[in-house]
Parts: sequence; structure tokens; C-alpha cells
Amino acid sequence: MRAVAAALRSAVTYRRWACLVLGGALLMPYMMAGEVVAAVWYRSPAAGDPLLSVQPLIFLAVLPVVAVSGLFLPVRVFEIVAARALLGVSLEAPPPFSRRTWLERLRTAAWFTTHLAIGGVASGLALALVPFAIWAASLPLVDGPIRVGDVVGALVVETGAAAWWGPLLSVLTLVVLFGALVGAGALLAELAPALLGPSPEDRLAAAEAHARGLAARNRLARELHDSVGHALSVVTVQAAAAGRVLDRDPETARAALRAIEESARSALAELDHVIGVLREGASRREPEPTLRDLDRLLDSSGARIVRRIGDLSGVPPVVSREAYRIVQEALTNALRYGAGPVDVALDASDGSLELDLRNATGSRRPGGRRRTGRGVAGMRERADLLGGEFTAGPAEGGWRVTARLPLDPKGGTGS
Repeated sequence: MRAVAAALRSAVTYRRWACLVLGGALLMPYMMAGEVVAAVWYRSPAAGDPLLSVQPLIFLAVLPVVAVSGLFLPVRVFEIVAARALLGVSLEAPPPFSRRTWLERLRTAAWFTTHLAIGGVASGLALALVPFAIWAASLPLVDGPIRVGDVVGALVVETGAAAWWGPLLSVLTLVVLFGALVGAGALLAELAPALLGPSPEDRLAAAEAHARGLAARNRLARELHDSVGHALSVVTVQAAAAGRVLDRDPETARAALRAIEESARSALAELDHVIGVLREGASRREPEPTLRDLDRLLDSSGARIVRRIGDLSGVPPVVSREAYRIVQEALTNALRYGAGPVDVALDASDGSLELDLRNATGSRRPGGRRRTGRGVAGMRERADLLGGEFTAGPAEGGWRVTARLPLDPKGGTGS
């Protein structure tokens, strides 16, 4: 009795009843179509309703039709929402735009058929037994016998004091009905995760989507570090240079301020681009800079650059993009921790792109204490993804970065 009382007080019990009623409602169009077919097929002059006797047969006949419709109708999302809200089970939504597989179709059809079958039986029992319980409970209050001939034949039911068993039968009927409904709801709640939950294909698609998301976020973090970090380094170096020559060389100071303005504008554009990607998705991304933009990068740095750049027209886009980012980060480190002109050499020959960037003089700027951060790791990661080689470290008192990137990379970072 405590279990019955607890079930009566539980909100999930009534939500599961609603799920059963929903299944019965979804079954009704199939039953109505079956009754129309049966009425056309079953032409009998016998008294009574011929459809009443074939209702169970109609029910069994429409279940295969329900199963077939579950294979092709897009009912899975609807059933997942209903199961979450009414059965109280936790179900993952299918991946968006995922292609339907036959395994997913079979599982969905199995659930759809089970839901409608159990819901139809439960709804039919409720519609039949609740009026029967009310009728049985009212028997002691009725005078004279009752003949129930149309339903069960020539059956005469005594009323009044002789029908003392009526209220007991009514209570028993309601208890049995209540237990059947609770059990049916619990059965659906047990079956829902197995039939509506993610399939192995769904889990694989979700894992791939998660991996793509992490890769995109890591890539954005690298790009933000490379571009904005480079711009801030240029701003710091040029601001210091402008401060030192402001009184004795106003023209050099103005050139440094122009470099600061250009770098700050570039950093703001890159930051706006990254934020836009995070808000709207990678499909709205603008083209990323490549080695075609190398001159603009070197010019905007404001540093003295010694350029030894060969023909880069044959460099594939993916290699060109990653090489640009490596040069950008290497130039940032040269400006931050070195002094003097920066020697930048790039050449594409023998199936690979050779990159060499170093401080032409070996003095380190006072206070420019070298530390290893995400920049060097990011450059090495870009080279590794392309199947190339990368080194970075002190050389002749300065700092040198070299990279060899194959023009036909075995790895890749996407287009």
C-alpha cells in the first residue's frame, strides 16, 4: 500500500500516463483506417456491431503498418522529446543533419510500435475499466435486477443489498488498472534509452563533432596568439623606439607611430574576425593570411628586415598559411627578445619550403629575458601537422628559427 500511495503522489506517474495516452492517440488514425477496411471487408447481417468482435484483430493487423511507418517517418526527434518530458528519462538528441542509417530506422520503428501498442492497450483499458468500476460501485444503489444482454449474453445482475460485492469489485478493478498503468509507464521508461538513445553511429558522429570543435577552438587560440601577440610586440618595440628618438628624430618617431597604428588596426581586425567565428561558426570565416601577405607583415613590423625571399608561387595554400603563421610568431619573438635587424629567408625548392629567421646581430635587448611559451610550441605543432621539421633556439648570441615544410604534406590542417 505504501508503494501505491507513493506512486499516487509521484508526478512522474501522471506524466507517464500522459505518455501512454499520447501513444493511444497516435494509434487512433491507424485503428480508424483499420476499421474502415474491416467495415468494407466484413459485411454481415448479424445483429450487433460486427466491428466490436474484430477490434483485437484490427489492433494486431495495424501494428505492422505502424512499424513500417516508423521506418520512414521522421518520428525520432518527436519521440525523444516526449520521452524526456513525460517518461522522465535522459536521452541525447541525435546529431544534427546526421544521415539516417537502417539500424537507427529499425530502433526507431521498434520504439514507435511499442509506444503505440502499449499506449493503445493502456488507453483502451482505462476507457473500459473506469466506467465499469463506476457501474459496479453503483449496483447497491439501484432497485431491481439489471439485464446485460447486449454485451455478454442473457446475464441478469442483482442489485440492492444483494450486490454488496459491487464496491469491492470496483476498488479491485481500479487497483488493477492503476498497477497496469504504472507498470506500462515503467516499461516504456526502461525501453526508451535502449531504443531511442544514441546508436554507435550517433556516438561516433558526436565524438567527431566534438573533436572538430576542439580542433577549431585550438586553431583559433593559436591564430589569436600569433596575430595579436605579434601586433602587441610590434606596438611595444615601436613605442619604446619612438620614445627614445621623439626629440632628436621626429620623422623616425612618426614612422614608429605609423607602425603602431597599423599593427593595432591589424590586431583589432584579427580579434574581430576570431570573435565573429566564435559567434557565428566557421562557415562565415574570412580567408586567412598566407605568404602572399608576407610583405605586408614585414612592413608593418616597423623593424629593420633583411629579406632573402625566393619564388613562393608554387607553395600550396595549406603550407602557405601555416608558414605565414610561423614567420609571424618567429618575428614576434625576434622583436621581443632580440635586437638589431632581422634576417628573414624563405625559399621553395626540392619539394619543400625552407624557412630561416634570425636576428642579424647577436645582442639581446636589456630586460628581454627569454622564456618559452605557447609561441614556440605552436610553431612546432604547425610544422608537425604538415610532416615537417622545426627548430628554435639561441644561435650566435641571438635567436634563430628554422623550419622545413614539405610542399606535399602528409598531414594537414584543413582548407
